[in-house]
Amino acid sequence: MDRVQLLLLGLPILLFCSDVVTLFAPQPPATPKPDRHQHQPATGAVQPGDSSPDADADPASAQELQVDGPGFGTTVELKFCASCSYRGNAMTMKSMLDTSFPGIHVVLENYPPPFPKRALSKIVPVIQVGAIGTLMAGDQIFPRFGMVPPPWYYSLRANRFGTMASIWLFGNFAQSLLQSSGAFEVYCNGQLVFSKLSEQRFPSEFELRELIGNRLSDSQFGKDLEKV
Repeated sequence: MDRVQLLLLGLPILLFCSDVVTLFAPQPPATPKPDRHQHQPATGAVQPGDSSPDADADPASAQELQVDGPGFGTTVELKFCASCSYRGNAMTMKSMLDTSFPGIHVVLENYPPPFPKRALSKIVPVIQVGAIGTLMAGDQIFPRFGMVPPPWYYSLRANRFGTMASIWLFGNFAQSLLQSSGAFEVYCNGQLVFSKLSEQRFPSEFELRELIGNRLSDSQFGKDLEKV
């Protein structure tokens, strides 16, 4: 067995082991959402028992110190297709929203494909293993079903290692295609504000800033838009 045959044999085995590890790997723990109702004491705050001229300050001034920002109390969900490499776009939008609306809570989530596509993506590895098993032991499998091995079986078996590599590569491509949703959906407080599935495009940073700003009643950006 030469090096090319070893490579063609080892590649499907490596991909198979990788799929098995990914399939049975435990899911990462969910990141707990921060409690946005708790306010940290400001630096230099007066501790109990301390005497300071600022202790008798106006209550309205003290209340202003507790404001976290124009985005406080607002949750934006960016649901994107993780298998489509959209995470970079989501991270860029998250940074933009954090900068534009301090205090806003941005959540990044994977948008899964429809159930039929997810079910088919689970069947593809089974088909891959079955096809490779048939290729390796077809001489014993076909007679058990009372069938004579067809001519194409011998043609594929003549180059079994190349055929095995092709089966696994095309199967992985099909599985990746079935696991992709192509989505980049933006929700603000549970309401859909932009859908890539409907628009067939990504939102620009200014467009997304405007869409979120219009839904922030306390945002200075939103007030400026109303004056335009």
